[in-house]
Amino acid sequence: MAGSFHDQVLALAGIFQSACIVQQCAREGQTDNAALSASIQSILALDAPDVETVYGGARGVHLGLELLTTKLTGKTKSSDMEMARYVVAMVQLEGSLRRHPQMLEDIRQGIDTARTQMKFFEHDAPAEGAHPLLIEKLAQLYSQTISTLTPRIMVSGEHGHLASPVIAARVRATLLAGIRSAVLWRQLGGRRWQLLFARGKIARAAAEMLA
Repeated sequence: MAGSFHDQVLALAGIFQSACIVQQCAREGQTDNAALSASIQSILALDAPDVETVYGGARGVHLGLELLTTKLTGKTKSSDMEMARYVVAMVQLEGSLRRHPQMLEDIRQGIDTARTQMKFFEHDAPAEGAHPLLIEKLAQLYSQTISTLTPRIMVSGEHGHLASPVIAARVRATLLAGIRSAVLWRQLGGRRWQLLFARGKIARAAAEMLA
C-alpha cells in the first residue's frame, strides 16, 4: 500500500524510537515507559485502520519524532552512530523477513496469540508501561523467528543490564517493534535512499508533527 509522507515519517519515527529504547535499555538499564509502551502496543495493532492508530497518534512516537528532528540534521556522536546501526539493521532485517513468508505468518499468529492471552491479564495491567508478561511473550517470539535471520542485530551495552532477563526481554520485544515499524514504513513507500537524500524533508515533517 502507498501512504502519505506524513504516514511514512510516523513509521520511520517508530523505527528510530525502537532503536533509542534498545540503546537506553542496554546502556542505562531503563527507558521512557510511555515510549516503550507505545512501541510494544504498536506490535499488536496489525489490523489498525490507519497509521495514526498503530502508534496512538504522534504522541505515541514523540521520542522518535524528536530523534528525527535532531539526529538527521545535527552533528553525529558515537552514540548516534550506534543508534543508526540499529536502525539500518532493522530495515535490513525487514528485507530478509520479506523473503520468508512462512516466518511472517508465524509472527502474525504469535502476535495474535499473545494479544488473546493478554486479555486475561487486563485487570492487572500496570499504570505505566507495557505488561511484563506481554514483553516476555513478544521477546520469545522474536527469539524464535527474527533472531534466526541475518544480519543478526548485535546489541552493545553494559553487561550487567544485558544479563538481566527483564532487560533482555525488553530489548528483544523492542527490536520486534522496530521491525514491525520497518515493515509498515516500506509498505507505505519508505525507502532506504530517503535516509540519505531526504533527511531535511523528514526532519522538517517531524518537527511540524511535534509542533
